[in-house]
Amino acid sequence: MNKNVLKTSQGVKIEFTGAVEKQNIVKMVENCATGQCECMSDETKKKIENMEVSGTDGDVVLDLSGDVSKEEIEAALARSKVLNDSCC
Repeated sequence: MNKNVLKTSQGVKIEFTGAVEKQNIVKMVENCATGQCECMSDETKKKIENMEVSGTDGDVVLDLSGDVSKEEIEAALARSKVLNDSCC
């Protein structure tokens, strides 16, 4: 799976390509929204106003709206159990 993190005018966009299932990205977002993940600090979570998943398996986009930096999101992706352990 390839991850490309881009800064946008509304926040940050993450493009997932290759071996990625949309369902796994939706699960990651749900875990984040309900506090079931530890991939980002509470401080970062508070900055995110909206999370939206689009696309299809093999080409999924996650748009994060809010005052978050590209670096904060890259660090969170590196810690994500859903993305890195293939479990959960």
